[in-house]
Amino acid sequence: MWPTVELREIRVFLTLAEELHFGRTADRLDLTPSRVSQTLQTLEARVGGQLFARTSRRVRLTPLGEALQSRMAPVYARMERAFVETREEATGLAGPLRIGSYSPINYGAHFLEIVRTFAERHPGCRVLTTDTGLGSDQFDWLRHGELDMLAMRLPLSDPELTVGPVLSREPRLLAVAVSHPLATHDSVCVNDLVGYRVPEAPMLPLELREAFAPSVTPSGHRLERVALRTVEEAMVRVATGEIVHPTVRSFVEHYQSPGVVGVPIRDLPPSETALVWLTARESGKIRTFARAAADVLARHPPGS
Repeated sequence: MWPTVELREIRVFLTLAEELHFGRTADRLDLTPSRVSQTLQTLEARVGGQLFARTSRRVRLTPLGEALQSRMAPVYARMERAFVETREEATGLAGPLRIGSYSPINYGAHFLEIVRTFAERHPGCRVLTTDTGLGSDQFDWLRHGELDMLAMRLPLSDPELTVGPVLSREPRLLAVAVSHPLATHDSVCVNDLVGYRVPEAPMLPLELREAFAPSVTPSGHRLERVALRTVEEAMVRVATGEIVHPTVRSFVEHYQSPGVVGVPIRDLPPSETALVWLTARESGKIRTFARAAADVLARHPPGS
């Protein structure tokens, strides 16, 4: 029975297992929902059992579907990677390399030089950048194949990810309104944030959010948080005195406002950003771009 299974059936199954929605699966694969349903029915007939339990409101994997996904997903990823790498060896690096970030400051001061170096070495490639915003899980952009790499702030310990070259390293600042009581301080510590509200970006990894504004301060107090929908929104809320924002120097410089000043935070280590990608989807283009970044950054060490 196995020789009759088609690759497109496996791709439809694995995509639907991620999305759990026929419409979104169809959109990702450029198919109609009815074609997705027909393909799934064919695969279920080949397997000999139901892979999804579906009602008018919900789609979920059956235990049989979960078993097939756990066995098939890593094999499919290896097949996909093998084909891409072989094609790159045969044709040379070509096509777009897609990199995204929720804020341009994450790219660091030398990103354009990195892009130019990569383009000179591989003229058949071009780098495309995307603003990922704060409205969704950053790593979904990688999982869904919409981006190849992210420029992300650290720390990140997700086992799916490879953390590549560090793009930037800079000291912490507290962005406050010019009229705020902390604005006249030479520096502040995390305990000084008690009693003030700090921003929260729920779709960023928890460990990253905690590194900037811990839920509990060293003195044992909880910080009150305000959810943000965009990065730019933070500066407006700081200027009006609604929040104080633990951040970095480049944030205050890039999103500058005459009503906001930055005060050094003395008890937090410097913050870094880095290139990251899904280990399972590493490609020749990703490796060569990371190599170009490492070469450029060797001339301009982050934080120098």
